[in-house]
Amino acid sequence: MTIKQKLCLYCQKELQGRSDKKFCDMYCKSSFQYLQSKLKPSRFYNKVDNQLKLNRRILKYYNKAGKATIRSSILTDQGFDPNFFTHYWKNQKGDVYLFVYEYGFLALKENNVEKFVLVIWQEYMSK
Repeated sequence: MTIKQKLCLYCQKELQGRSDKKFCDMYCKSSFQYLQSKLKPSRFYNKVDNQLKLNRRILKYYNKAGKATIRSSILTDQGFDPNFFTHYWKNQKGDVYLFVYEYGFLALKENNVEKFVLVIWQEYMSK
């Protein structure tokens, strides 16, 4: 009767020790699990969450004064996607500002140039 030696699932080295062992060390186990996670498609939640975080970071960077106007191409070149936002606010004129947490933007066209007006959430917007 021959005993079949098991191999490490990551490096394929012969395993020593317990009969149910799958990896030769923690490095191989971690590396194998990392590769497995890379093969799985990203979860929808992670994609949305990552885009919201990126949008917020970009809006924060370009809106240091509390209100700014900037060409939309500058933001989109940085990875900004205006389709991802957390909530909106409509002013008395009917303009709809989209917000990514506390940073908002309003899309407008000025002299055939697409721009965003950037704002920060104010207390009066809660009413």
